Amino acid sequence: MAKPQPLFGKSLAAGEAHERAHRLWSRRDFLATAGLLGAGSWLLSGLPVRALKPSPLAAHSSWNDNDRALVLIRLEGGNDGLNTVVERGNHHYYNLRPSLAIADADLWHLSPEYGMPAETSSLQPLWAEGKMKIVFNVGYPEPNLSHFRSSDIIYSASNADEVVKTGWIGRFLENEYAAFLEAPPNIPPALQIGVQSNLLFRAEEANMALVVSSPQEFYQIAQTGQLYSTAGLTNSLRDRERLFLYQTANAAFRYAETIQRAFHTGKNEVDYPPPSANSLSAPLSIIARLLKGGMGTRIFLVDIADFDTHVLQRANHLNLLHQLATAVRAFYDDLAYGQSGLAEKVLAMTFSEFGRTIYENGSRGTDHGAGTHTLLFGGGIGSGFMGEYQDLSQPDPIYDPPHSVDFRDLYATVLQHWLGNPPDLVHYVLRRNSTPLTGLVPPIPPAQGDNGWNALLGHNPHPTQPGAYVIKFAVRRGSLVRLQILDAAGHVLRTLINEYKAAGSYSLSFTPAQWYLPAGRYRYRLMANGQVFERNLTIP
Repeated sequence: MAKPQPLFGKSLAAGEAHERAHRLWSRRDFLATAGLLGAGSWLLSGLPVRALKPSPLAAHSSWNDNDRALVLIRLEGGNDGLNTVVERGNHHYYNLRPSLAIADADLWHLSPEYGMPAETSSLQPLWAEGKMKIVFNVGYPEPNLSHFRSSDIIYSASNADEVVKTGWIGRFLENEYAAFLEAPPNIPPALQIGVQSNLLFRAEEANMALVVSSPQEFYQIAQTGQLYSTAGLTNSLRDRERLFLYQTANAAFRYAETIQRAFHTGKNEVDYPPPSANSLSAPLSIIARLLKGGMGTRIFLVDIADFDTHVLQRANHLNLLHQLATAVRAFYDDLAYGQSGLAEKVLAMTFSEFGRTIYENGSRGTDHGAGTHTLLFGGGIGSGFMGEYQDLSQPDPIYDPPHSVDFRDLYATVLQHWLGNPPDLVHYVLRRNSTPLTGLVPPIPPAQGDNGWNALLGHNPHPTQPGAYVIKFAVRRGSLVRLQILDAAGHVLRTLINEYKAAGSYSLSFTPAQWYLPAGRYRYRLMANGQVFERNLTIP
């Protein structure tokens, strides 16, 4: 494996460069999320906004066998894996970290070989009940030790030496919602609660996630159906202009009714840690409530900051791990409440842009390192370890031990085994041949047909009208529906339907002569809920 190039600014010793990198990183995120207007178009938390009349919504569908959700938990700043899961009795660990190493007496025991800090003991029941797994030393070749660049690599699933402008989840959702712009769904395909406009969800044409900057912003939507409050605006010219902008954005916010309905239908049934002391508490409680309320979104992203522990790491890092553990435990207790089976359908997975150095530094902290451990949670996934723990027996004075599991193999496991996608789609999304980790999560077969959302059922000759056809389709969730006739080359010739349809089954009488279509070979296309379906049609 090629050695990574040392990054000026990766450690506290290169202080000014390190701080400058943080400022640039934060500035980019601020500019990406702060404004209502940008790049010549309306922006609403990173999503393109159109001033369209909101559509009514049909009832929510129930969970079925192929409905699985994914909650990604970012440990922002670079999590120290060696102090998250400790190899018990490893004297090299204690020698490398004289002030940071965690004594065996301060661990709860995962196994005779490994333990976790007592501050994470809330996870002990999940481990004992087969709801937690650990993947050791996840990373990538030639790791980049810049927060900014490594985050982009992790989000885009790129190699270290290439720049990719889309995210792996964005590419996946773009395939799932191929008509996202033409016939947008009334549920957000993904939801991010956090301040950063994220490359993870970026596709070629749009950001595929609804991004809310904070739990407070989400509560504003859930309670009022509006993202921007117009209360308190005066009659001044500036406020009148602001009122117009806010009203236009609120009117265009197509997810508001879905969010309100799910939020008020679902209910948190356990006590979460106080949000004032736990930054994951409110986001995870919101996600649990939306899942229980049947909103339909299947991919979520939350983050917890301050894992960039260059100085006085021990107490700060243990506090962060305590927040993670207590919030995750409450989340799964909430999902499992009443034996609903929902906890078995939700996988949570931690990730971080990189790990920390195996040595502690002169400020009783750690600097930017290579691989780190990934924690997975979910009912029915079992307990155990995968990958190889870092070898600390022959430490290099400059470089960390190489990673044992490529992060893209972890992504492939989630896409193929957890979300039920075929290998060729996984290859397309990750842009490489990745190898799913056998036995990490219970696999599910790929969803068949329309994935339970829409169906283009086909056509038959009309029973009473010569030269006419009956085209049949179904919409399982209310949506803007477009039904179009295309020529053999894929050009749109006629639009038969372009309107909102409530959930249900439909039949359309179609007479080619009335649409001035001569004999020939055609295709007809259904677009609804962001998805696209096509069938062939031959007119004699």
